[in-house]
Amino acid sequence: MNIEELFGCNVFSIGTMRERLPKEAFEEIESIIDHGGELSKKTADIVANAMKDWAIEKGATHYTHWFQPLTGITAEKHDAFVTHPDRDGKMIMEFRGKELIKGEPDASSFPSGGLRATFEARGYTAWDITSPAFVKETATGPTLCIPTAFCSYTGESLDKKTPLLRSMEVLSREALRIVRLFGNTEATKVIASVGAEQEYFLVDQQKALLREDLIFAGRTLYGAPAPKGQEMDDHYFGVIRERIGAFMKDVNIELWKLGVTAKTQHNEAAPAQHELAPIYESANVAVDHNQLVMETLKRVAGKHGLRCLLHEKPFAGVNGSGKHNNWSITTDNGVNLLEPGESPNENVQFLLVLACIMKAVDTHADLLRQSASNVGNDHRLGGYEAPPAIISMFLGSQLEDVVRQLVETGSASSLIQGGTLQTGVSTLPDFQKDATDRNRTSPFAFTGNKFEFRMVGSEDSIGSPNTILNTIVAEAFCEAADILENAENFDMACHDLIKELMTKHQRIIFNGDGYAPEWIEEAKRRGLPNIPSMVEAVDTLTTEKSIRLFERFGIFTKAELESRAEILYETYAKTINIEALTMVDMANKQLVPSVMAYVKELSETVNAMNSAGADITATGALLHRVTGLLNEMQSARITLSDIEKKGAAMERGREQAFYYREKVVPAMDSLRKPADELERIVDKAYWPFPTYADLLFEV
Repeated sequence: MNIEELFGCNVFSIGTMRERLPKEAFEEIESIIDHGGELSKKTADIVANAMKDWAIEKGATHYTHWFQPLTGITAEKHDAFVTHPDRDGKMIMEFRGKELIKGEPDASSFPSGGLRATFEARGYTAWDITSPAFVKETATGPTLCIPTAFCSYTGESLDKKTPLLRSMEVLSREALRIVRLFGNTEATKVIASVGAEQEYFLVDQQKALLREDLIFAGRTLYGAPAPKGQEMDDHYFGVIRERIGAFMKDVNIELWKLGVTAKTQHNEAAPAQHELAPIYESANVAVDHNQLVMETLKRVAGKHGLRCLLHEKPFAGVNGSGKHNNWSITTDNGVNLLEPGESPNENVQFLLVLACIMKAVDTHADLLRQSASNVGNDHRLGGYEAPPAIISMFLGSQLEDVVRQLVETGSASSLIQGGTLQTGVSTLPDFQKDATDRNRTSPFAFTGNKFEFRMVGSEDSIGSPNTILNTIVAEAFCEAADILENAENFDMACHDLIKELMTKHQRIIFNGDGYAPEWIEEAKRRGLPNIPSMVEAVDTLTTEKSIRLFERFGIFTKAELESRAEILYETYAKTINIEALTMVDMANKQLVPSVMAYVKELSETVNAMNSAGADITATGALLHRVTGLLNEMQSARITLSDIEKKGAAMERGREQAFYYREKVVPAMDSLRKPADELERIVDKAYWPFPTYADLLFEV
C-alpha cells in the first residue's frame, strides 16, 4: 500500500482540477474558492463534465448532492449520469453545470422547525465549492458526492453547513481588520481551522443485535457493571487487539482515499473504547470530514462483524465518548493568531486576540454550552469524566500569570518559563518543558496555539460548535476594531483595551479541577452560568442577546433560531420517548418472562428441598430477594408506561421536552435500578441478553 498514491485518490481536489480543467476555468474556480463569487454557466458546464468523466473512471454511475440537514447526519439522493439514449439506443452519460450547482430534494420531510409546512415541499441544495467533491465506495457502487448547502424555497437555512460558511466569512472579515491594524497587508483572509478528535466504542455485532436498546437507542438502557471496568487503566493506550487493529487499518485506508487526514489511533480509557484524530484543516472541510469519519467507522465496523457505538454514553459506569474540537485561526499568509511566540507577554497582537476570545467566551458562555448539548451528552457533562456543564477557560500558569500582571499593573514584565525536564537516566535526553501543564477537566482549554473545546458529544456534528465559536469571536474582533481603528494613539488604545477586556472578563479563567464540587460554588460566585441539561440550554438560542448577535452578522434570522429551538425540543422528546418505549418493551418481552422463569425454578427447588427436609434458608432468601425485585420492576414498568403515554399525548415543544426531562427520565431510572440488581443475582443462563462483561470484554 503506497499511502502517497492512496491519499486523496477519490477526491476531486484542487490538484485534480488543475490537471483536468482548462486554465481559464481552473483560475475561475480557484478565485471563487479564495475570494468568493459566482461561477459562470460556461465554467460550470466544463467543471461538471470533467467531474463526471473523472468519477466514471472511478467506476461511478451515479452522483448525489451530499448535504447535512438538521438531523445531525448527512443526506443524499442518487441520480444516474444517464440521460435519453441516442437514436441507436445507446446510453448517453451526461452531467451539466446546472445539475452540479443546484439540486432539489424534498424540504418538508427534513426537520424545519416550522419553516416549511408538509405541503411546502420544495428545497434546494447548492454546491459548496470550498469543499471538494469525492467518490464514496459503498455497496451501491462508487458514487460521486458533491458537498452542498441546503435551504428552503424561501431562503432559510435548513442545514449545518450554511450557517458555518456564513460564520467563517464573518470571522475572516473581522479578523482581517485586527491583523491590518498590526501592519499585515498581505493577508487576504483569515481561516478558522479545526481538528476534531473522535471517540467511539466497538462491540461484537451479533451480541449488539441481541440487545433491543443498542438497536433503537444506540446505548444500553439496562446493564449492571462488569466485575472489572476501567479501574486498572490497562486499556488506555494499551496494545491494540488484532481484530480491532484490522478494523483500524481498513478505516484508515477508506478515510485516506477520501482525503481525510486520519493520523492518530489508540485505545481510550474505557474497555472497548477507541479514538481517531485527524490533522487540522479549514473548519468547513473539517465538518464534512468528521461526518465521513463517523459514517466510515460504522460502515467498516459492519464488515468486521463489529458494531460502532458513537453514543456519548453507551455504557453506565465507564467513561463516555466526546469529540474534542481543536480550533485555531490563521491568515492565508501563514500567521496563526493564537501563536503566543517565545514572549507572549510582549506579543501585543496575540494578547489582543486572547482578550477578545476571553470576552467572547464569557459573554456567550450560554451559547457555547448549547452548541455542545444533545441528549446523549446529558449523561457526560458534569459527570466527573467529561468537562463540567459550566463554561470556563484554561490558559495555563504562564498565560494566567500574564493576564494577572496586565490586570493588576497594566504591564507584564515577567514570564514563567518551562525549564528543563530531567529524567535522571543517563541514556534519556533532557528536554525543555512546556511553560504550563494541560487540564483535561476544562471545557475550553488553550493548548499551545489553539483552543480545545472539549465538550462536544461524540455523535454530534461539529457544525454548530464551530458556527458559534466563529461568530462570537467575530463579534469581539469587530467591537475591538471599531475602537482601535478610530484611536488617535493606537499603541495606547490597544494597551488600554487589552487591560479593560482582561479585567472585565477574567472571571472566565479557571485553571483548577473542573470536577471538584467546590468549582460549582465558585462558578456561581463568579456569576458564570450553570446549564445542567440540553433542554435548559435550548432557551439560550432565542434570547434577545443571541438574536441580536446572529442577525447583526447575518448568521441566523430570528425565524431560523426559533425553528432550531423547536427542532431541539422535539428531538429531545422523541429521543427519550424512544428510549422509554424500548425499556418497556424489553421489560415486557425479555426481562419479566426470564426472571419469572428463574423464579419458577427457584420455587420448585425450594418446594423440593422443603419436602426432603433440607435447609431452605439460603434458597428461600434468594427467592424472596428475586421476587421482591421482580415486583419492584413490574411496578416501575407500569409507572413508566403511564408517564410516557401522557408525554406522548402532549403538544410538541418546550413543555413536552421539559416533561420528558423531569418526569420520564426519572421513571426510566427507577425501572433500570431493580433490573440491574436482578442481573447481578439471576442465573446467567436465564438472562435474556448480553451483559456488560459480554459486550466490553469479548470483542
